[in-house]
Amino acid sequence: MNAAVRALVRKGIYEGYNVYGVRRGYEGLLQGELELLNRRDVGAILNKGGTMLKTARCPEFREPENQKKAVAILKEHNIDALLVIGGDGSMAGAMAISKLGIPTITIPGTIDNDMCGTQYTIGFDTALNTIVDAVGKIRDTSTAHDRVAIVEVMGRHAGHLAVQAGLACGAEMVLIPEKPMELDDVCRHLEASNKAGKTNSIIMVAEGAYRSFEVCAYIKKNLPISPSVTVLGYLQRGGAPSAKDATMAALMGEKAIDSLKAGVVDCLIGVMDCGIEAVPYEKAKELRYPISEAQYKLISVLAR
Repeated sequence: MNAAVRALVRKGIYEGYNVYGVRRGYEGLLQGELELLNRRDVGAILNKGGTMLKTARCPEFREPENQKKAVAILKEHNIDALLVIGGDGSMAGAMAISKLGIPTITIPGTIDNDMCGTQYTIGFDTALNTIVDAVGKIRDTSTAHDRVAIVEVMGRHAGHLAVQAGLACGAEMVLIPEKPMELDDVCRHLEASNKAGKTNSIIMVAEGAYRSFEVCAYIKKNLPISPSVTVLGYLQRGGAPSAKDATMAALMGEKAIDSLKAGVVDCLIGVMDCGIEAVPYEKAKELRYPISEAQYKLISVLAR
C-alpha cells in the first residue's frame, strides 16, 4: 500500500490539495489520528512493504454511531474528501461515510484479488511472486527426496492466488473454494501420477478449500505417502512491491486524484479491460470477476 500512499500524497499536493494521512485506518480515524503530510513524508517508501500509515481491523466501524463520529472528526479537521485503500470492508466503510456527506474514493488493495468492481487489486502480484519463489524452493526438496509437497496459500473465499500461482509454478493439483474437490479424487490423482512414473508433486491448497494438514492426514491414511506441508501464511503479505504492483498503485493513485478533481467521487478505482476507471459504488457491487476457468483447466492439462 505504500506505493499507493506515495502516489496519492504527491499527486494530491501537485494538484493543490492539502493531504492528510490517517493512522491505523478507521480505528485511527475514530481516535482523530490525522496528520498533514508533505512530499518528504512519503519519500523512500515506494519499495517498502506494508503501509507507513499502519492499519488495523475496526469491527466497531460497522456501527452507525461510529460512522457519524468519523464524519464529525473529518469535518472538524476541514477534510473535504476521504481516499481509502483496502478491501471489501474498507470500501463498505467508505460507502457509509459517503452517504453521510463526505465524498469518498476507494483504491482496491488486497492480495486475494477478489474485490467487486475491479479485475486487479494492489498487492496481488507481489503475493503471487512470493508464492512462486517459495514453491520453487520447496520443489527442489520434493524432487530430491521424491516427495509430495502440500503448500497452503491464502484465499478464504477466492482461489485467484492459488490458480495463478499453481499455473506459474507447475502445481499438479490446485484446491480452491470455487471448485470443491473430494480428497478421494486427490488420492486417485496421486496414484495415477505414481503409476505414470511421477515421483514428486506439488499440491496447492487455498485456505478456504481445505486446511493443508487435513489434506495431508487424509493422504497418509489412504496412501503409502507421507507428504510435507508448508503453510506460507503472512509471508505472502510482506515484501517490497513487484514492479507491476508499484506501477498499478501509481496509476490508480493518479486516477483517484484526477477523479476527485473532476468531481467524480463515491466510487471505486477499478481495473477493467478498457483500462483504469472510476466505478460508482453501486455499480461496482454488481461487478464480480471469478477465477479464470481456462487457467484452472490448463493446470490439470499441463500436470499430466
